[in-house]
Amino acid sequence: MSKMLEVKDLSINFGGIKAVRDFSFDIEEGEILALIGPNGCGKSTTVNLISGVSTPNTGTIKYQGEFLTKKHSIATRSKMGIGRTFQTPKPFGFLSVYDNVFSITLQRHGFKEARAKTNEILKMFELDMVCEEPSIKLPIEKRKWLDLARVMATEPKLVMMDECMAGLNPNEMQENLELVKRINKTGVTILFIEHVMRAVVSVCTRAVVMNEGTFLFEGTPETALKNADVIRAYIGGAATETPDESKGGE
Repeated sequence: MSKMLEVKDLSINFGGIKAVRDFSFDIEEGEILALIGPNGCGKSTTVNLISGVSTPNTGTIKYQGEFLTKKHSIATRSKMGIGRTFQTPKPFGFLSVYDNVFSITLQRHGFKEARAKTNEILKMFELDMVCEEPSIKLPIEKRKWLDLARVMATEPKLVMMDECMAGLNPNEMQENLELVKRINKTGVTILFIEHVMRAVVSVCTRAVVMNEGTFLFEGTPETALKNADVIRAYIGGAATETPDESKGGE
């Protein structure tokens, strides 16, 4: 199995604050890798660096064997197959669900192909029954699905899912986890940034833990939750219990 993404010694400062420092990890092609850590540890900043929103002060990002630099804009990285969601879904609020996806598929395909691709994606995400609804009227779960659907419309190879379980009830969460698995089965590699540990254990075989902007631990989700350093990072003090599943967002 080849490396989809290799991050090496990544660092970025905002003023005097070292948001990410000398952080390294990699993702295998086809993997669902968890990136976890306590609030403010640098997870979303790392996603911004990989997607091109921010430029690192030092370190390298290699995607499918190619180093990403300043010349690789957000749009260029998207065309290369790098996609991401946001903690708060950001669809075009007053466009219909259908047009939110169609407007993206149309960037890559002719009119007929774009319509077929849009219908396929909406069916996959069970949004076909609400395709004419303005996206602003969707409940939070469906807006999160639409956010993912719009990413899938870019035909990504790597998707970074930033807290796609936040705000969902247990039933909605289970449906979302099944959707994550379906996306992965299509051949998409996933970086799963999440604070709901039950979700992490359910879909990920490997977890990388950040703390204070840098690498702390790597292993299975189960071993991460039992690691003394990880426990201290989440709850502070003595390592007497596992991290609570409600902690660790950013």
